[in-house]
Amino acid sequence: MPKTGSRTIPAELREPAEPTLEERADAIYRWAVETCHQHDRFARVLARSTDLVEVRAAQELVHLCDETLCTMLKAYEKTGADARPDGAPEWWHKANALWHAGREYVRRHDGCDRASRSLVLHSREALGELHMRYELEASALLALRHAADAYCRARPQSSDHH
Repeated sequence: MPKTGSRTIPAELREPAEPTLEERADAIYRWAVETCHQHDRFARVLARSTDLVEVRAAQELVHLCDETLCTMLKAYEKTGADARPDGAPEWWHKANALWHAGREYVRRHDGCDRASRSLVLHSREALGELHMRYELEASALLALRHAADAYCRARPQSSDHH
């Protein structure tokens, strides 16, 4: 246990080590998987439930996952800004692809939110534009799922299932 002066600092009060790039990438992976899972779950709740309390709760979970994924993406970006792992291992390429897919999903999702809030006229054109934005968001979510699967194949220890 480290000492300061004549006092010993308890382990729980010491500053934890900064996560490694691999740990940051693993966190993106886990939150990408959870985000996809909660979006799937929310779609099932919307299709089956008439309980507004349940729908709102599922929606809040999706929102929390989206926000946490965004936080993990920013943390990876900060940690990996100047990182060039020796030999550029496969996991690093897959992590960067996952990071890009995550950023694209977040961008599409934010665009849908802004477009939905700003929809004033319910014209055919405005609704068509909104529909197209939601289709692009769904495509970005699918790309995120595929990037997460590819990352897990390159770094299976990242999964919660091990």
